[in-house]
Amino acid sequence: MKAIQVKENGGVEQLRLAEITTPTPGNGEVLVKIHAAGVNFIDIYHRTGLYPLPKPFTPGLEAAGVVEAIGDGVTSVAVGDRVAYSTQLGAYAEFAVVPEAGLVPVPAEVSLTDAAAVMLQGMTAHYLAFSTFPLKKGDTALIHAAAGGVGLLLVQMAKKAGATVIGTVSTAEKAALAKDAGADHVIRYTQTDFAAETRRLTGGDGVDVVYDSVGQATFEKSLTVLKPRGMMVLFGQSSGPVPPFNLGELNTLGSLYITRPSLFHYIASREDLLWRSGDIFSWLKAGSLNLRIDRTIPLAEAATAHTLLAARKTAGKVLLIP
Repeated sequence: MKAIQVKENGGVEQLRLAEITTPTPGNGEVLVKIHAAGVNFIDIYHRTGLYPLPKPFTPGLEAAGVVEAIGDGVTSVAVGDRVAYSTQLGAYAEFAVVPEAGLVPVPAEVSLTDAAAVMLQGMTAHYLAFSTFPLKKGDTALIHAAAGGVGLLLVQMAKKAGATVIGTVSTAEKAALAKDAGADHVIRYTQTDFAAETRRLTGGDGVDVVYDSVGQATFEKSLTVLKPRGMMVLFGQSSGPVPPFNLGELNTLGSLYITRPSLFHYIASREDLLWRSGDIFSWLKAGSLNLRIDRTIPLAEAATAHTLLAARKTAGKVLLIP
């Protein structure tokens, strides 16, 4: 089968299309013929070595497709079933072996393309809004990169929970997307100091929570816009990792909380996985969650996908198509 292989950490040139042996599912495993694979920032971290992996490896943590074969002991899916998954390495390929427990059924009303686009980012937005800091009516949230793949979904889920949403974006086009997703206020950080504007919009009170996938460029200022006992949720680092930080500052700024969550821990149980994916698919079917796919790119051009994502040239989801 064809797959993208990374043999050495480095730039996008390390993403090379190769012919490798199609894997065989073992006990409790399923072979999935991949229809579409999602591209995420964590894939870039894997490629560069920021998050080290044994090499060689095939990147990609989410995909949707059709069951091609099943291993011994598999009972919940059959050949021909439509399925999706996330947090399983190896999605940049024509086929992937996935543990049965990591697969979720894709409803007939949801396309496999949409399923691949919403798994990792949709469930990330779900745990952020409903578990890490469970939003409720009356809360105010600052969401960085509000027109990104997670951002657009998180804005919608925050509004479902009844929160007031302030989003930050870089361009007028992205501002319109965030506004369409339901953001109450949108700040173009390239023109306006987001911290000063957030304080102005909240009458000096600040926000209850900051959802930050940007990291180094936004972290310190974000702390200054939190209410006393507010929470900083750092779930990514697209601008680079946050440098060492004096925890005593959390006291000075108002007994703040900081957490660095990961989707892996929020879908560790089968119950949580089915809850989060089930909600997302139900909202897609009902038309109450809008999914934006920025573009689809052939598998062989994975380097293009990484280049666009790293340069923040996308708004919504990028998919690779085998």
